Amino acid sequence: MSLNRDDQDDQQPAKPAKGRIAQRRVARSLAMQALYQWHIAGQSLNEIEAQFRVDNDFAGVDGAYFHEILTGVAHNKPEIDGAFAAFLDIPLEELDPVELAILRLSTWEMTHRVDVPYRVVINEGIELAKVFGATDGHKFVNGVLDKLAPTLRAAEVRGDRR
Repeated sequence: MSLNRDDQDDQQPAKPAKGRIAQRRVARSLAMQALYQWHIAGQSLNEIEAQFRVDNDFAGVDGAYFHEILTGVAHNKPEIDGAFAAFLDIPLEELDPVELAILRLSTWEMTHRVDVPYRVVINEGIELAKVFGATDGHKFVNGVLDKLAPTLRAAEVRGDRR
């Protein structure tokens, strides 16, 4: 299940991402799509991960990071959902599935990957929402993550605001 909005992108071979940052960006993008599929189709993560590895060229992907995101979100879903649910203005069940996948990925990353600065986590979430989400989905994602950051990364946010 692909979320590509532009069918022409499917016709041209993707260039492998270069560098760790670019490879992680691609890993996040694929992981967000896999989490979306997991939520919508209810398939097992192993099945989805295998499918994504077959259907996509992983030459320019941080495959370990992709796996870590998928398993991390799945194993910590109740805590992750609980962390950002307080900052929603609608019930979790009514969230757009793309925005839900992005919020889960970003919340997991903010919680479990302190080596990734919170500003990077927020920016990556916004960029994913701009590509895959609804028209103003990126504003919604930004608002939720911006409110969530001080609760999960208090010291880092305080240091940034000085």
